[in-house]
Amino acid sequence: MHLKNSKIIVIKIGSSLIVDNKKKIRKKWLSSFAKDIQKLKSKNKKIIIVSSGAIALGCKKMNYNKSNLKLDKSQAIASVGQIELMNLFSQTFSKLKINISQILLTLDDTEERRRSINAKRTFENLFKLDYIPIVNENDTIATSEIKYGDNDRLASRVAQITNADTLILLSDVDGLFTKNPKLFKDAKLIKKVSNLDKDIKKIYIKGVTEFGKGGMNTKIEAAKICNLAGCNMIIANGLYLNPIQQIEKKNICTLFESRISKLHARKKWIISSVSPKGTLVIDDGAKKALVGGKSLLAAGIINLSGKFNKGDHIKILDTKNKEFARGLSSFSSEEINKIMGCHSNEIEKKLGYITKSEVVHKDDMVEV
Repeated sequence: MHLKNSKIIVIKIGSSLIVDNKKKIRKKWLSSFAKDIQKLKSKNKKIIIVSSGAIALGCKKMNYNKSNLKLDKSQAIASVGQIELMNLFSQTFSKLKINISQILLTLDDTEERRRSINAKRTFENLFKLDYIPIVNENDTIATSEIKYGDNDRLASRVAQITNADTLILLSDVDGLFTKNPKLFKDAKLIKKVSNLDKDIKKIYIKGVTEFGKGGMNTKIEAAKICNLAGCNMIIANGLYLNPIQQIEKKNICTLFESRISKLHARKKWIISSVSPKGTLVIDDGAKKALVGGKSLLAAGIINLSGKFNKGDHIKILDTKNKEFARGLSSFSSEEINKIMGCHSNEIEKKLGYITKSEVVHKDDMVEV
């Protein structure tokens, strides 16, 4: 159903899906989940998995009770648990010949524009290499000030950065209900939320497991982030075997429908960026390429003004000094000064290190 037209899908797995309430690893579930991923891959879907569970697995290995942990101790335990978590994924997915990689992110990595561009490029390159990125919050270094505190919001930021079509939050509940289903028998599942602010005003559900941090409130926060990014979000029960197939076949879930397109959301984000830090003047050939949907290359740049860093918001002018586009620069002004007018194969020699060829990537640019 909802996944048919989705090209990029982010799937978030809660800790309770990996470790049960008896602190046993749910290996059978993980195998069934891997088969779901294999099926999505066969349909040319690009998948990113955001997984909790590092601290839970670290606690299991070291026989600690998670509820009593202080931040510094939990960081040390997370570093033990990360290896356990990735070994678990590696063993499970390699049986199906699925390649996986690990990406550790903190809040700053997604909030700061330069870092988020770097993260986006890493995801894109992993897709090209046919690897599935497995993302986790970097619990080993994240302080309380820079922590997400739950992987629901982290997953929504990953969906935003990667331009994903759908985010699936696999939880221990079927979706969003009119009341807390664990307390009220007459609670009804809400199948679709089209107007987030209006539809959820009167709903408050709290559901925290021993190992998980995110209740329904954090999922609603995640839905708001997705909504603004033009990404649909699904909350579904992940406790079933083959949870993704369950969503597709039985449709027991809540769909948060974004009412704006991805393109519109991204354009809005770039256009509403803080005032541009610099200006590039491009030749007619480069302008023609940009109109045709290409990225801006160094060869087409004839002038530069302003001082800016990689990831900063810049203006792009044509030969008549008329503003033509805005975008996020993949290079600093210092680097562009060295490479403007150069062909892509000359960039490494000019800078002394290997880098990308696009000065402003087409996905990070908006015509004005």
